[in-house]
Amino acid sequence: MSRAVEEWVGATPDTTAPPRVRLRVFEAHKGICHISGRKIGPADQWDLDHVIALCNGGQNRESNLAPALRDKHREKTSNDTDEKSRIASLRQRHLGIKPKKPKSKWKRKVDGTTVLR
Repeated sequence: MSRAVEEWVGATPDTTAPPRVRLRVFEAHKGICHISGRKIGPADQWDLDHVIALCNGGQNRESNLAPALRDKHREKTSNDTDEKSRIASLRQRHLGIKPKKPKSKWKRKVDGTTVLR
């Protein structure tokens, strides 16, 4: 009978997963990048990625981690922060916290000239 291993949960969102957890996650996913679907080789640089990003409500726990090739991980992280920024901006505008940009005092005519409004 094998001993059940408890799921690792980070004490804070910034807590890095220890090497034993990195190994467990890597083996659980059979060494395949969860973003590109490519097998991670010995020479490849890889990171543990939060499947649901922390900024989008994900948790810092083992079940939310997956191996990802470093370049794909950086692309996903950039997309996650862009998405969070867009959603926050729209929500603020909807709630009246962030007003729409005021119109310019200049107006461009059809012929290309600019005049005061």
